[in-house]
Amino acid sequence: MGTLYLVRHGQASFGAADYDQLSDLGQRQSERLGRYWAERGLRFDAVITGTLRRHAQTWAGIARGAGLELSPLEWPGLNEYDSGAVIRAILPGRGETSLGDPHSPEGYKAHFRLLRDGLRQWMAGTISPDGMPRYTDFVHGVTSALEHVRAHHAGQNVLLVSSGGPIATAVGHVLGLSPDATIDLNMRIRNSAVTEFQFNPKRHHLLTYNTLPHLDSIELRDWITYA
Repeated sequence: MGTLYLVRHGQASFGAADYDQLSDLGQRQSERLGRYWAERGLRFDAVITGTLRRHAQTWAGIARGAGLELSPLEWPGLNEYDSGAVIRAILPGRGETSLGDPHSPEGYKAHFRLLRDGLRQWMAGTISPDGMPRYTDFVHGVTSALEHVRAHHAGQNVLLVSSGGPIATAVGHVLGLSPDATIDLNMRIRNSAVTEFQFNPKRHHLLTYNTLPHLDSIELRDWITYA
């Protein structure tokens, strides 16, 4: 049996013009995870990441913290969906700015309420957000990465760095969950959280989901973030 560690990127820049950039806290979360694993002697045989900047920055932080020098395999199918495009698809003629300040409680709730609704419609095939693949193609991008791991890394420890949507999709696929259940997983996954799959050449099995062992101390409780 091998073990696949799926890590959501560290805190990015929610509400900023460029979300695809780790915040200072996101950098610290990533390095802390790497140090946590190094302290416990965990090493990886291979690393796979999406191609987004926040994925590369998260891997770089983990590598610094753990003293790792592996070159990651970049897998575009592990990139996140475009939440802005999803929301715009169900708000014709209106921009995201109509939701108000994303940093306010009201704006934050409105953003994720509409995102949840838009994801349901995209998954059902009733909307086609600009610049995004069909949901079935998005799922294939994720499951093809899982197939690659099973085919090429039997018995090894593999690290996969991605985003909440692809990780929730992977869990939903492995467990055979409904679209609504998969969305619920997506909405709850935390920055730098670790999900573990055990795998053999035929299938993956879920071991843990959305854990933060590297932040499990009172002094680091303010490091726990979701967006």
